[in-house]
Formats: sequence, C-alpha cells, structure tokens
Amino acid sequence: DFNSGKLLWTYDAGEEIKSSPTVRKGVVYFGDESGIFHAVDAAVGKVKWTFAADGGVIASASFAGGQVIFGSQDNFLYALNPENGELVWKVETGSYIYGTAAVARLGERQVVLVAGCDGLLRGLDPRDGSDVVTVGIDAYVGGSPAVGNRLVFVGTFENQVLGIDLAAGKVVWAYANPERRFPFYSSAALSGDRVVIGGRDKLVHALDPETGHAVWTHAAGSRVDSSPVIAGPTVYFGTMGGDLVGLNLRSGEKVWEFATGSSVIASPAVAGGRMVIGTLDGMLYCFGAGEARAEKVEKDVQDG
Repeated sequence: DFNSGKLLWTYDAGEEIKSSPTVRKGVVYFGDESGIFHAVDAAVGKVKWTFAADGGVIASASFAGGQVIFGSQDNFLYALNPENGELVWKVETGSYIYGTAAVARLGERQVVLVAGCDGLLRGLDPRDGSDVVTVGIDAYVGGSPAVGNRLVFVGTFENQVLGIDLAAGKVVWAYANPERRFPFYSSAALSGDRVVIGGRDKLVHALDPETGHAVWTHAAGSRVDSSPVIAGPTVYFGTMGGDLVGLNLRSGEKVWEFATGSSVIASPAVAGGRMVIGTLDGMLYCFGAGEARAEKVEKDVQDG
C-alpha cells in the first residue's frame, strides 16, 4: 500500500528480478534473469501472460505504437502485444541490451531509441521495428537514452556522456571528466538547462545540454550507478556507499541526505509527494515530502 507500506500481494517470478517494473493500465510489466517477461495484474498480483526471450531481461518496459517494448541479453529488442503477450516484432542488435528503450519524435515520426553494447544508438519504427536512424557511438551503453528538446543523451563505458542530434544522425558533443576517467552506468535526468548524471568516478555531473560543458559536479563519496530523478528544485540519487542524497538542481549544493546502511543501485520513484527506493539489503524506503526521515518497510524482498 502506497500510504502505509502494508504488503498487499506477492508474485513469485521463479527467478531473480533486476528489471524495474513498469505499470500501465492496471498491469505490471517486468522481466527476470531467466528471460521470462511477465505481465501481472496490479490489483491482485496474478499473472496475465508471460513471454520467453532467450536471455535475461534487465531492461524495463517501454510503450510505443501500441506495443510493449523491452531489450534482452539475447541481443534482441522485442515488441509484444500488451493484451496477450504475442510477439509483434523483434530486432537483433550486435550485443546485450541492458538499458530501457526511450521514445522520441524525429520530425513527424515516433521512434523507439535503444543503445546497448554494440556501439550503436538505434531509432526504430515502433510499428514494425524498421530502422529509422542509426548513430555510431563506439561504446557500450548500460543506461537508457534521455530525450531532450533537440538532443538525446547517453552515458557510456568509454567514460563519456554524449549529446546526440537524431535529425543529423551524429554525436555533437562529448563530455569526459578531465581528471577521473570512469564509466557512466547511470541514465541521465533532464530539466530545462541541466543534464544530470551519476558516474563511477564518484561524482554527480550537471551539464549544459547544448554544449556538454559542466555546470557543477558533486562529490558523492562512492560510485553512483543509481539514475538520478528530478523533483521540483531538487535532484535525488543513491550511492553504492548507501547514501540517498538530494541536491539543489541549480547549484549542486546538498540539501538532504539519508544513510541507508546498504548499497543503492536502484533509481528513486517519485509520486504523490513521496519518494520510494529499494536497497541491496532488501529494504524498501518511502520518504514524505519535507520529512527528514523515512518510513521503512522491513520485508525480505531479496527473492523478488
């Protein structure tokens, strides 16, 4: 229960779940480590359908063109009918897909964007999976593309954040920490004139979306694989050192912090004036707006 943290139901997927759930029209969609993609009734926790990919599914689901879309470690991007799980199309890439597909517009067309471990950013037609645009980025990408007004942003395992012009089909800027060269596993968050992303260099970086120049950086004390989320004037993220942190979006100044005692890889979810996030020790925390401490659900959630 969102208000109290009371357990309403559990669903046994049978395998480890690293995919963050996506909820749409009363259905929860997610994948598991064995490659099974699940659709579960959000009201009662009963399975509606499952689909078997040939590799583990870490990526979360996206929706475009009437399809539910996700990538797998079998190198394929899948599009399914969300009502019954029937395969609509699948597209083979050159390597694993870890990040969630994004949805953007290219002119009058809607495109599904996916960047995986084959060094390419692909823009596909969600109706049939046909190629619309392909941009070479020459790097592994573990996160998801972030779509801005003009550019798309990805962090890479070649220690860079890239600004990509889809219409021109090219990378227009690349940012790298001039002193510490470490990969970016986090996905970026966007708000106005800020692109915010965490790095394995133990920093959170705020960049100018037009130029890629650093506006500010924040020393997090440990690596940041958790993707930041922006809520109003504050950007929130977790660290591998176990801290949940809120920074002023404009200045990068720390305005809030909570020590969980366990590593945080997950990204915060914000709704209804609250922030919810899980930690690696199986705890789920819910923070109320303006509160200095968390409500904590002390459940063993390590098995799903």
